[in-house]
Amino acid sequence: MDKRNEIKISVRNLIEFVLRSGDLDSRFMGSSRAVEGTKAHHKVQKSYGENYTPEVTLRHSVPYQDLSLTVEGRADGILQEDGRTIVDEIKSTTQSLDLIDEAYNHLHWGQAKCYAFIYGQEHGFTEIDVQLTYYQLDTEEVKYIRKTYSLHALKQFFDDLVAQYFTWASFTHDWQIKRDASIQAISFPFEAYRKGQRDFAKAVYRTVVDGKKLFAQAPTGIGKTISTLFPTIKALGEGHTAKIFYLTAKTITRQVAEEAFLKMHDQGLLFKSVTLTAKDKICFLEEAACNPEQCQYARGHFDRVNAALRAILNHEYLLTREKIEYYAKEYHICPFEFSLDLTLWADAVVCDYNYAFDPRVYLKRFFAEEGGDYTFLVDEAHNLVDRAREMFSAQLYKRPFLELKRVFQTKAPAIAKALHQLNKSMLVYKKHLEEENQPIHKDNPKDLYPPLHKFLKEAEEWLTKNESQEGYEELLELYFSCHTFLRIAEFYDERYVTYIEKEQKDIKVKLFCLDPSQLLRDAFRRGRSAILFSATLTPLPYFREILGGDEEDKLLRLPSPFERKNLCLSIADRISTKYKDREYSYERIADYIYFTTQQNHGNYFSFFPSYQYMDKVYQRFIEKYPEVKTLIQGTSMVEEEREQFLLQFQSDNQESLVGFAVLGGIFSEGIDLVGDRLVGAVIIGVGLPQICLERDIIMNYFQGKNHLGYEYAYMYPGMNKVLQAAGRVIRSERDRGIVLLIDERFRHKRYQSLFPLEWSNPSFVRDLKELDLTLTSFWQPLK
Repeated sequence: MDKRNEIKISVRNLIEFVLRSGDLDSRFMGSSRAVEGTKAHHKVQKSYGENYTPEVTLRHSVPYQDLSLTVEGRADGILQEDGRTIVDEIKSTTQSLDLIDEAYNHLHWGQAKCYAFIYGQEHGFTEIDVQLTYYQLDTEEVKYIRKTYSLHALKQFFDDLVAQYFTWASFTHDWQIKRDASIQAISFPFEAYRKGQRDFAKAVYRTVVDGKKLFAQAPTGIGKTISTLFPTIKALGEGHTAKIFYLTAKTITRQVAEEAFLKMHDQGLLFKSVTLTAKDKICFLEEAACNPEQCQYARGHFDRVNAALRAILNHEYLLTREKIEYYAKEYHICPFEFSLDLTLWADAVVCDYNYAFDPRVYLKRFFAEEGGDYTFLVDEAHNLVDRAREMFSAQLYKRPFLELKRVFQTKAPAIAKALHQLNKSMLVYKKHLEEENQPIHKDNPKDLYPPLHKFLKEAEEWLTKNESQEGYEELLELYFSCHTFLRIAEFYDERYVTYIEKEQKDIKVKLFCLDPSQLLRDAFRRGRSAILFSATLTPLPYFREILGGDEEDKLLRLPSPFERKNLCLSIADRISTKYKDREYSYERIADYIYFTTQQNHGNYFSFFPSYQYMDKVYQRFIEKYPEVKTLIQGTSMVEEEREQFLLQFQSDNQESLVGFAVLGGIFSEGIDLVGDRLVGAVIIGVGLPQICLERDIIMNYFQGKNHLGYEYAYMYPGMNKVLQAAGRVIRSERDRGIVLLIDERFRHKRYQSLFPLEWSNPSFVRDLKELDLTLTSFWQPLK
């Protein structure tokens, strides 16, 4: 049978999709209850003895027209008792068992009846018993509700479910046929490939077909987004992958992906992509409250969501935030939950890295197990290194334990006692730091885990019953911090350290992931293939290692598609920007910026390694050259302020504009000022991250591992910031511009070895006179 003609679905997903109704309610229910529920299952299963077979795998295929629906799942147990067969479905609960009766939850019955039908059909029964077993987590009491069904009745129930779902299955099948035909017919959506672009697209296609990983440095202007999406879509149309996850670190790169889908749609591609937006941004309320009492969109959400899905899937292709919000308002449903449902029906999901990699929030509907038929396209992959360290690390502060202990002293003594014990444990770490001055512990802090578990248990019980009480939000926040700490502790191995740090008057204990490679490697196994790409994956072997690649994973380094003569690269290598020398460089750097920006009027950026350094040079610059128009980046600019800043960079400016900004900040990556909107960048320093405890810990770890500690912790991340900032200048074939690097270290071979191919033969300038000659030579032909 054609693979597209077989549709698989789990019993649970079938029941929940067809029979779901009522309110959306995401109020706190206790994150550890799932673990307790699993233990409860095992306890109940063991209590039956030898006549009970636990975890029975069941599968049943149903032909329907030219399709086949395979329904599969695992029954909790099959019990043989007094000559009768009972299909048992176990549910753990915090509800009083007195409140649970036969009508308590129709989804529970639906799941059990499906298992009973499949088991009864396999064994030729005419009737079979169905039992719901409710286990009360707090009291450990058990309640059994049993009913007898004829197989005829169960078949009617199952057939009705299948009939309702087949309208969706048929939609999926018909859609895939139309989609694949359009994929086969579509051509590359531009007149011609840029230099290196065809090679990149071929490598991406081969990687997807072979189910491998590719690490690609693709320079600015090569068209990375379309070069990855187009061949991957072609491979999807041929059945080599089932779904694309386009993963980004920034909103602006998500928009570029949406534009690529739109471009291909205009060329005739029929393809559904959904963009996920964070809950707090897409929520219609000022503050997210996912329950029917506080949110009108949560009230009756499940009664209306399937109609909304049908409407949007029948009428739209690009399921952007704006489209999702429109249909969510039209059908009065939660936009965030709606967008998550759409991922099941979309061919591509555009989202943040978190949704694929972060163990706390990744999409469990896809990534709960290894081996999904997915392709990961990881944009701006250089950002994933620090993001991964952040995802796989966790920290706790002492102060909340002490403060909340006082709040709960009288209202919940058991919580206060647990907080007291945690505060005592943190005091031990504080004392050790003060007496031994040893912030780093290589050992897993296992002494913290028992009091953390105790606190979670006590807090969970209180939080489920006291939503409106004083201290609720603060306790909830601490609960999740502790839960995250224990979750991350499960990954603790030789790639982690524990460190203690004093922050103002507080103490922090952190489980710090030094090397995220293995955890990322595990995450990529949840899919079939992955392409990690950026303009600045330098050096490629480093990124392959740190981002979870293997020796057999291919590396691809592409040349710039633009003429080398369009870029004037100069290096002022007689100025030191090392921290100890900075105070002697302020005026000289101000002069270099001035001379660079006055040879040809236009818009320029000057990028600095820190806000403090930037401010010092900026003050000298405006004092010495008050006639030059300047802008300076603020430390905490909101989105509107950033947009206003960039709007000043217009192509018709009659005088030079100089923007002062920081390397690695919001204006050194991801912005696209094409043509005369930006004609030059002055980059001060080699971009080294500030020396700090974490960077030194990383350095020491990799020095012991491969003798490249300084490179991994400081040099490579720094040069990637430099390359990103320089990449703002030449954005299209018609762009011409200058990049001036200021630092004596740029003359050294170890730094020049990290230069991209298009940076060959830079001009070294010893003083302002030589800079003047170089710039005159570059700009003169245009005047």
